[in-house]
Amino acid sequence: MSDTANTETILKSETTEVQPVIDKLGRSYATGKRKNAVARVWIKSGSGKIIINGKELDKYFLRPVLSMLVNQPLVLTDKKLAVDTTVTVSGGGLSGQAGAVRHGISKALTLFDPNLRPALKTEGLLTRDSRIVERKKYGRRKARRRFQFSKR
Repeated sequence: MSDTANTETILKSETTEVQPVIDKLGRSYATGKRKNAVARVWIKSGSGKIIINGKELDKYFLRPVLSMLVNQPLVLTDKKLAVDTTVTVSGGGLSGQAGAVRHGISKALTLFDPNLRPALKTEGLLTRDSRIVERKKYGRRKARRRFQFSKR
């Protein structure tokens, strides 16, 4: 008797569908992080515009590699022309900011449409890249580089 009750609760938990998290304005919000950069991302239905700190994507990230990095979750889920993205990003350098925006867009897409989660998860776009700069140690030139040894 207890086994069937257990199986029923497991089946109910598997069939419950995750609802999208959308505010009154039709937007989903998420925060993305990479190195010292933090990106706040809002996604709503639209025509595919990406605005970062008040500038268009190509004007903010001049290097094509960074633009490609930001577009990766949208291209993967075929939402590039279906959603408008507004981003405010601060801290770190351009590479860290691009990674933070990518992470934020991926998280916001899963809240906007929960069915996209498996595709983003398999590509590793939902995992925060936790690598940060190692601190400088005393008696060393950098974190691990030693001073040059002088025999004479």
